[in-house]
Amino acid sequence: MNIFKATTKQETSEAAAHVASRKLREAIDANGQTSFIVATGASQFDFLAALTADKTIDWDNTTMFHLDEYIGIPETHPASFRKYLRERLVDIVQPGTVHFLDGEAGEPQAECDRLNRIISQHQIDVAFVGIGENGHLAFNDPPADFETEDPYILVELDEACRLQQVGEGWFTGLDEVPTQAISMSIRQIMKAQTIICTVPDERKAEAVRNCLHGEITPMHPASILQTHPDCTVFLDAGSASLLSD
Repeated sequence: MNIFKATTKQETSEAAAHVASRKLREAIDANGQTSFIVATGASQFDFLAALTADKTIDWDNTTMFHLDEYIGIPETHPASFRKYLRERLVDIVQPGTVHFLDGEAGEPQAECDRLNRIISQHQIDVAFVGIGENGHLAFNDPPADFETEDPYILVELDEACRLQQVGEGWFTGLDEVPTQAISMSIRQIMKAQTIICTVPDERKAEAVRNCLHGEITPMHPASILQTHPDCTVFLDAGSASLLSD
């Protein structure tokens, strides 16, 4: 695992997007196409803006997989990650193939099974992820399941995770935040050839310290990134403020 530190959120996001663009282009050059995973949340705003502004990527030859989604909210809801990704990536660059998670599916486990069949046919070249205030990776809240091989799983959202969604302005109160979601599993994320983890903001500082400089444990889910052979974590001054070096 590598750590890149910049001063501002903008510098951090642009540096992450630069590496992301290079990795996507390299995969397309080598294989004629690339498959990638994309995260959502306020921490990814500037990263996605920089990535979608890059004109050197042949998006027609990309396949996008959705990292996670709430169960039970429509795509029109402000917090819907399908809505988020359409507005901030899909409608802008139009990837060749897009695989969304349907949080309104009548049987959420069947929706997991559907995506599990699809993603099992793909090698993921690049995963774009973040780290939650509680250390979560995707919606794998502590204690995260480090063992399941299922690519997508049903998860319960803990209160710290749900409060973060309120704090970021996606919901007006805790009672509005769903308690369940579909999430890509830890092991599936770790199968990506490259992981680009963009984590700006001082509110993430404690999680960054615990996950990057602490014990690898399901209680700090993103700590597993320490074991990935090609993972770079991009930090700004705020998120890196509690690191000792």
